[in-house]
Amino acid sequence: MSDTGAAPGAMRVLVVEDSEEQAALLRKHLERAGCLVTIVETAEEAIAAYRAAAPDLAIIDLVLPGMGGAELVPMLRAGLPQCKIVITSVLDTADFPAADAILPKPFTGAEVLAVLDKALPGRRIS
Repeated sequence: MSDTGAAPGAMRVLVVEDSEEQAALLRKHLERAGCLVTIVETAEEAIAAYRAAAPDLAIIDLVLPGMGGAELVPMLRAGLPQCKIVITSVLDTADFPAADAILPKPFTGAEVLAVLDKALPGRRIS
């Protein structure tokens, strides 16, 4: 698990992504938006981390080693009902579970910002 510092009151984002490149890209865009980012590579790590991270938003890849993202979503919703869920994947969006927003891959920085705004309207994004 890795996280970074951000301004007090910053939006807390948990990224569940097993691809180092995709995780780094999400971190870059989210940190530029002023978010505090925690990255884990598996659903199992996310389960262990989400209570401590207390995320406002979770970006979850569907295809993960071990438990998949689709199985993680209801667990995260049960444990942190206030946390907004964004699904990201290369799969067809018709296969995405219910979420507050979706971020199909590949994505751009502008799309990441748009998802933040959609999932958490009214939150200030830098």
